[in-house]
Amino acid sequence: MPRLCKPSVSVPEYVITMEQTLEFAERVYGGKPSLPLALRLIRNTGVAKRHIVRPIEEVLHHPGFEARNRIYEFESKKRCPEVIAQALANAEVTVQDIDVIIYVSCTGFLMPSLTAWLINSMGFRSDTRQLPIAQLGCAAGGAAINRAHDFCIAYPDSNVLIVSCELCSLCYQPDDDDVGSLLSDGLFGDAVAAAVVRGSGGTGIALERNASYLIPNTEEWISYAVRATGFHFQLDRRVPGTMEPLAPVLRELAMGHGWDIGDLGFYIIHAGGPRILDDLAKYLDVDRSMFRHSWATLTEYGNIASAVVFEATRRLFDEDPPMPGATGIIAGFGPGITAEMALGRWSIGALGDTGQIQRRASTSYLERDFAPTARK
Repeated sequence: MPRLCKPSVSVPEYVITMEQTLEFAERVYGGKPSLPLALRLIRNTGVAKRHIVRPIEEVLHHPGFEARNRIYEFESKKRCPEVIAQALANAEVTVQDIDVIIYVSCTGFLMPSLTAWLINSMGFRSDTRQLPIAQLGCAAGGAAINRAHDFCIAYPDSNVLIVSCELCSLCYQPDDDDVGSLLSDGLFGDAVAAAVVRGSGGTGIALERNASYLIPNTEEWISYAVRATGFHFQLDRRVPGTMEPLAPVLRELAMGHGWDIGDLGFYIIHAGGPRILDDLAKYLDVDRSMFRHSWATLTEYGNIASAVVFEATRRLFDEDPPMPGATGIIAGFGPGITAEMALGRWSIGALGDTGQIQRRASTSYLERDFAPTARK
């Protein structure tokens, strides 16, 4: 059965605290009628700090769409390889064991996808399949897990690498001063994540069932307006209320699998904002502490888009791994409004239990030998 192994997550070195966010907002947007409400909403997010790829003064200056995209390419190539190397080590696989790379990002554009560069620069096999996902926003992390699950069911013993590169600060638009834009400016952070779904073996979440759901007639609630200056994020004020119609969908998914949604061992939920988490806990009749990994991600990193589910999963591995057999759910929400959901069970495998894995001693990309090796 396919297993989601321990993710690797990295955040950039530049930090902006909640206090700094509020100070910059008052300095840049002082006198704007939307500012008082936006400041109140930002305070209520509970985000203590966020990480960004460039110093804040540089982020506040918009150099143009072309320059921004060049930064995205540079930073993604700079930051992804080491995160990938750690994810491969976590899963006890090598580059030669990977059959598919799923790359998810909604904060920059490259063609060919970064997957082509990764295959060429890191020594993945030339027949590695590529699946870029660019337009599912925050839901793309869940979608990537589900597509990896599907592939491993279709091709048993295959291994899928998922890479999430979300550099949300590169989408900042200084001229957008509506409440939704200002709130987003104080909520989103940057992160790179990677994880392997193994077709067999490994320790992690054994994926048993997945599903997607689109709330009808909500496609304009989360969107990009693509203009000469780049991606302009648009957030409808009704988005925080979407957990009420989505909670029954999650409940029915679990019920159809013979599980009680209110009595699972772990919950990996997209940390879109505090109301998303509070409402979903209420409608599922789950204690909010069960979402602690999502809350911690939101507090320490902000909303890191598709990378949230991987960071929350990493915390599950590191802080309190469930007992073998514990049941759980992974859920990501994004534009559409789309929900991507997966049910799984905590499973433990022995080191090297597929007979094809060769663990690397170093976790650093610069120290790792990516020369092709024969697959057994």
